[in-house]
Amino acid sequence: MDRNHQEKASATAPGGHAEAGAAAERPGHHSATVTTPGAQRRVLVVEDDPTIVEAIAARLRAEGFLVQTAADGPAAVETATAWHPDLLILDVMLPGFDGLEVCRRVQAQRPVPVLMLTARDDETDMLVGLGVGADDYMTKPFSMRELVARSHVLLRRIERAAVAATTPRPGSVRLGDLEIDRTQRRVRAAGKDIHLTPTEFDLLMCLARSPRAVLTREQLLAEVWDWADASGTRTVDSHVKALRRKIGAERIRTVHGVGYALETPPGFAGETPARPQAANEV
Repeated sequence: MDRNHQEKASATAPGGHAEAGAAAERPGHHSATVTTPGAQRRVLVVEDDPTIVEAIAARLRAEGFLVQTAADGPAAVETATAWHPDLLILDVMLPGFDGLEVCRRVQAQRPVPVLMLTARDDETDMLVGLGVGADDYMTKPFSMRELVARSHVLLRRIERAAVAATTPRPGSVRLGDLEIDRTQRRVRAAGKDIHLTPTEFDLLMCLARSPRAVLTREQLLAEVWDWADASGTRTVDSHVKALRRKIGAERIRTVHGVGYALETPPGFAGETPARPQAANEV
């Protein structure tokens, strides 16, 4: 399948009938053949439309990835458990159980970056997906080139996080009753531990490095996602909304038409060194 054909197939929403692959079977799951020597990164593509899944898999193989596919929820979890992918590209609407449940079950086993695909441009669905551990999402129809680019971005972020984990910066950042522990990548707000996804933590840390300063959506995309295309600004907005739900909406200020700033309490003194905490200390 050439790249032009892949681009055309990628734009076909579930239930559509692009000519190539329209009569293909929908197996539970199967292993893809690796066609690029030296391929290392593993990507599991979960999609029940055979045209779309084969187009994505072929394009990713051409980019040097190892690829497996699954066509329903149970097969996706089974394959992820046995194969340990480095990245999951996951459709929301699936037979068996949906992509949100797949994401929950896979993330419960081991953390893995997830790029969700949705046929509906519904912000509620996107927030739910981010809430169960997805790192990014794309709405169908989508550009195959952008999907590949976002896949590379997610994997680079994981690599950077792994390097940072071996050389952590000491200390913590305190903004009133909000504490961000960079060493352990933990957050506490109002005396309670807050569970953040890796993307949410990176977003919060990016805002906290310049408290009260307004960062544009494009700046956040570049720093957090390593993605400089303005088409991803809705990704930033959705992640900010998900982060607000966890740490409190009043902590992140929106500057309409520009971007976001992390609010700080009066008399904020900035960074403080890490130290043991009492059980009831913020």
